[in-house]
Amino acid sequence: MTLDLQSIGPIAFLGAGRMGGALIEGWMRAGVLDPKSLIIVDPHPSQAIAALGARLNPPSIILGEARTLLLAVKPQIWRAAAAEIAPHLAPDAVIVSIAAGVPITDIAAAFGGRRTARVMPTTAVAIGKGVASIYAPDEEAHARAHALFKPVASVVDLSQESQMHAATAVSGSAPAYLYAFIEALEAAGTRQGLSEKASRRLARATIAGASALLELSGEEPAELRRQVTSPGGTTQAALEVLMSKDGLGALMDRAVAAAVNRSKDLAG
Repeated sequence: MTLDLQSIGPIAFLGAGRMGGALIEGWMRAGVLDPKSLIIVDPHPSQAIAALGARLNPPSIILGEARTLLLAVKPQIWRAAAAEIAPHLAPDAVIVSIAAGVPITDIAAAFGGRRTARVMPTTAVAIGKGVASIYAPDEEAHARAHALFKPVASVVDLSQESQMHAATAVSGSAPAYLYAFIEALEAAGTRQGLSEKASRRLARATIAGASALLELSGEEPAELRRQVTSPGGTTQAALEVLMSKDGLGALMDRAVAAAVNRSKDLAG
């Protein structure tokens, strides 16, 4: 089953903060949705959201028009938010949740047994370069989740909900890992004598270029690494540190495992 944004609307947002706002921004950039078809419930909307022209915090009866609801509030408050909204939704409304760690059975139950999908996206949906991991046991919910994210993200389907923990650790949380790496690289450059401005520009432009080459070339990361590593050269000297027994591989294993464990804790 293949759907598009026009066929699954009106679309309601329960929460339009950083991630919900990023998704809306991506749609607007791509020109794939009229904001007038959006219904947004958020007690503290940003100026950008308020200026969209969407129906913002409308009377409860308007929620009954929504065919698809994106649950985009923080995991700590999702139950209270759902309890307030669920009674006003149409019986055939489909729920798509991006609440990290919240099991699909809990979400469906809180919304009166409505069909439900879970998605773990990245904020790069705002520029059409996001990633979205999707799990949905129901075909209609799965198709609607695809329709929401395909215009702005690379979509990865998960065969089991338990895989969502790893998807969160490898994708949902991973932009922060990269930003932390860039911070550390910039700081290392300044400690070796570069100015802060020069180190910042070198590190950021190099990472951006390497990421673009990875995407456009289709080469495996290991092959690209080999191409820039001359035997006995400076890159090899650095990689001998990064790829040592206690280096980057072991550190990433521990980091991803910590994120997976936290995701499981949030799921209860």
